[in-house]
Amino acid sequence: MDITIYHNARCGSSRNTLGLIRNTGVEPTIIDYLANPPSHALLKAMIAAAGLSVRDAIRPNEAAYAELGLADAALSDDALIDAMLAHPALINRPFVVTPQGVRLCRPAELVLDILPLPQLGAFSKENGEALIDAAGQRIAKP
Repeated sequence: MDITIYHNARCGSSRNTLGLIRNTGVEPTIIDYLANPPSHALLKAMIAAAGLSVRDAIRPNEAAYAELGLADAALSDDALIDAMLAHPALINRPFVVTPQGVRLCRPAELVLDILPLPQLGAFSKENGEALIDAAGQRIAKP
């Protein structure tokens, strides 16, 4: 099963997403995008495939965002992507690529929409929020 996660181990959303992938019995390809960012073309393609704008895929709360003046609406998508690749912490996370699509998994449970295999058992986020029951079914939110 070909699943790739662009992962930041320090990010709770990324860790929860990885846990949901593993709860299908699949060990994905894990790319530490901070150390190994995708190419310009690949990042642009993932953003498009996820149905996002480039601005949706950038982290405006990172210091580099303000330092580089990235709020400037005149900046092109390509300029924003170049900044994201020069400063990978600006890339929102985690992106997951499966045969069923690409998602920016914030919140983590968005990955469930593109996983080709079912959940194998119960899963709760690190904060204790139950997402999947013992039968592998998604728990409805009230």
